Amino acid sequence: MSAGSGTHHDWEQARRALRRAWQDYLGEGESSLGAEAYAALLERVRALEAAHPSWRDWDSPGTRVEAPDLEPFPFLRHGAPMRSLAKLYTVAELREWEQSLLRLLPGSAPPAYVCELKVDGLAISVRYERGKLAAAVTRGDGVTGEDVTRNIKTIRTLPHTLPKPLDLEITGEVYYTLKAFEAVNAEREAQEEPPFKNPRNAAAGTLRMLDTRQVRQRRLDLWVYGLAMGEEPRTPFGHESHTETLAWLERLGFPVSPDIALCPALDDVVGYYESWQGKRAKLPYQIDGVVVKVDRLALHEKLGATAKSPRWAAALKFEAEEAKTVLRGVEVGVGRTGVLTPIALLNPVELAGTTVSRATLHNYDQIERLGLKLGDTVTLIKGGEIIPKILGVVLEARKGAKLAPIAPPGRCPSCGSPPKHLEGEVEYHCVNPKCPAQQAERLRHFVSRRAMDIESLGPVLIEQLLAKGLVETYVDLYRLRLEDLLGLERMGRKSSENVVNAIAASKHSPLPRFLFGLGIRQVGERTAQLLARHFRSIAALKEASVEEFADVNEIGDITAQSIHAFFHDRQHMALLDRCLQLGVTPGYEEPRPGAQPLAGKTVVITGTLSEPRAVWKERLERAGATVTGSVSRRTDFLLAGESPGSKLDAAQEHGVEVLDEPGMAALLK
Repeated sequence: MSAGSGTHHDWEQARRALRRAWQDYLGEGESSLGAEAYAALLERVRALEAAHPSWRDWDSPGTRVEAPDLEPFPFLRHGAPMRSLAKLYTVAELREWEQSLLRLLPGSAPPAYVCELKVDGLAISVRYERGKLAAAVTRGDGVTGEDVTRNIKTIRTLPHTLPKPLDLEITGEVYYTLKAFEAVNAEREAQEEPPFKNPRNAAAGTLRMLDTRQVRQRRLDLWVYGLAMGEEPRTPFGHESHTETLAWLERLGFPVSPDIALCPALDDVVGYYESWQGKRAKLPYQIDGVVVKVDRLALHEKLGATAKSPRWAAALKFEAEEAKTVLRGVEVGVGRTGVLTPIALLNPVELAGTTVSRATLHNYDQIERLGLKLGDTVTLIKGGEIIPKILGVVLEARKGAKLAPIAPPGRCPSCGSPPKHLEGEVEYHCVNPKCPAQQAERLRHFVSRRAMDIESLGPVLIEQLLAKGLVETYVDLYRLRLEDLLGLERMGRKSSENVVNAIAASKHSPLPRFLFGLGIRQVGERTAQLLARHFRSIAALKEASVEEFADVNEIGDITAQSIHAFFHDRQHMALLDRCLQLGVTPGYEEPRPGAQPLAGKTVVITGTLSEPRAVWKERLERAGATVTGSVSRRTDFLLAGESPGSKLDAAQEHGVEVLDEPGMAALLK
């Protein structure tokens, strides 16, 4: 079934859900849906309206709202990336996570861990300069976030001045106690305002309020859980372990949870988790799991991070709320890479505050593993408290029920082609490159705001262009002429000229946007930025080996293989070459001469410096350098402070130039 297939009732339901999520965001600072679910729902509404233009009206969220827009605060850059944590849902997944760590630490004994309660609040970083509170920034996209300094100062447990004139950046969680949360909701109900749904949404909404006096009255709280110092093996303050860092932060006056525990082995982590799962209701605030971190900071560097998450930490979630309902059908969705995804159609049921009628089944192996049949009563949870997920079958409900097997798709619901299993993968794929659903999804992705940003090319126009045979791939967009568009429905001269001009302007889009728009598997916005910054041109990307892709900081082996396969695929390269021949010149903006003396250089920092490492990292990046966590043959400079450790040995082995702080400062000038 194509993205635009569905009844008028389906459209009305999707539209109501989207509007409800939007209103939640405006009232609470956070949507009832996660960002991915919100975007998927918005695309669903747009696709249905593209297929049925007569349904669209002035009040359609697909027309009226691009995304919630509530930005009363300026944005600031974090001193170090605030990555999200990988989520685990069972003890078995926790043990698998430890095995993945040990594979990255060959020959090492299992590490000791630190366990912290996962408070259900809002992540924050707070910067101090010379011991004075200077800035507080929400997580945002992990690189930049909202500047909420004026409101963070209302938290009574957070020191405004440290006992020492230190430069540092701490990370923590802003939260409401249950008592304060109930008081806030009582106040809102008295004023005939809708209550907050949970303390997390309440904290997010409160921290973004414009009236600081109201924020102070609401009595937010904070737990501090670390220093924002990236993945280096030791902080500038000489600590060797996370527990050491937390104890030091507590001595400085920061609020550190008393329920943090050092666990020498994974079984101790399991004991901590099971203990708190049983007694979490006794806490004065909400928690939704346990955060597990490798204690030794030296191992943080060895384990590293992906573009999204540190490998040395994970969140082990508590068992989620469950609901039971009937599986009445399975719909097949077609993605832009041809993956055929089964989607469960359910009798509507309330779960964790929302009505659920659909759930992804991921692939047909999962259907077989769960033993699902049409007509089964199933148990639902919300994975990550956002995405509905079928946990299993209620076997005792099968007695007398009319059940039918769920067969894999015999054909693509969009183009009718027989699907294939690709080697090493569990998904079924439609391998027809001219599949209409894939073509539409790929084009929508290519022209999207986060990719080539061709605003005039909306879903309705893309559907028309495909239906008329005017385009098949992204390359064909650059062949469109004014007269091609003038004959289309609702396309006058002015509208057509706007489209042609927008396509022409996109020819010179930045390289990161172009790479993201190509839809390379495993390559999101962050990875596209890393690739563009490292290789700087399409030509260099074509020539790079798997090892060179894997050398890029934050890119793992699987992603490196996927990128290499794309740039060595004959069909992809034929399209790319034709696109370049039509005048598309995605470029990486070179630094202005003299303004960035370290442009194109790679720098590694080690040892104890006179200023926080985050300060040096930002300074070096402003000078054009790429700052990485380990020394290799591609490293140009090592900035070494006191007690540099093994990185100095590696630098000498590779012939890397070693500079102290005065030497690096002179180079920057």
